[in-house]
Amino acid sequence: MQYLFTHLDNAWALTIIHLRLSMVPMLLGLLIAVPLGAFVQRTTILRRVTTVTSSIIFTIPSLALFVVLPLIIPTRILDEANVIVALTLYTTALLVRAVPEALDAVPGQVRDAATAVGYRPLTRMLKVDLPLSIPVLVASLRVIAVTNISMVAVGSVIGIGGLGSWFTMGYQTNKSGQIVAGIIVLLLLAAVIDVLIVLVGRLATPWERAARKPRRRAVVAAPVTGGAR
Repeated sequence: MQYLFTHLDNAWALTIIHLRLSMVPMLLGLLIAVPLGAFVQRTTILRRVTTVTSSIIFTIPSLALFVVLPLIIPTRILDEANVIVALTLYTTALLVRAVPEALDAVPGQVRDAATAVGYRPLTRMLKVDLPLSIPVLVASLRVIAVTNISMVAVGSVIGIGGLGSWFTMGYQTNKSGQIVAGIIVLLLLAAVIDVLIVLVGRLATPWERAARKPRRRAVVAAPVTGGAR
């Protein structure tokens, strides 16, 4: 802890780098996976092909992907673009399976009602299906956020910046305090991002909060009613 308190400026600078390397791929992967997952949801063959492809991509070790990507795209191993592309692939691979599952969770009667009132398929997808699938997507995003944060830390082995550099530097100089400080900041970062994703998910689904209030009132009122009898 002493090392952390004496290096707060450095911790903040590394945290900003870590956030950029882990969160930008999550946003890019979300932009790619949501339309792709919605497109393949209703087609069994495409859905299976997408699932198999995403599984293959996700089984590639992160360090190996960091090293191999510069042979495919015009970047260097230590370029931020190389890290962002690699983690975007992982994020897309996870989300492209989660999006169809989230859309499957939308009640069929809700879809039928939306179609009955005149919603076209694309309009229904944007205004009904996707909003109602947000709770399931949020659960997947929480996993992806923590995964990306940990992968960026692992990337420090080959010189990628971020909080993981405290691990390698602490190991090389035999400073256990630096390693412990890196772990603490990394855990705090993951916890903060997880809480923020949950809060954004609740703000994006106000009807979920409205549905919880009557349930809470019913639970509170039940014992009172029973006592009156």
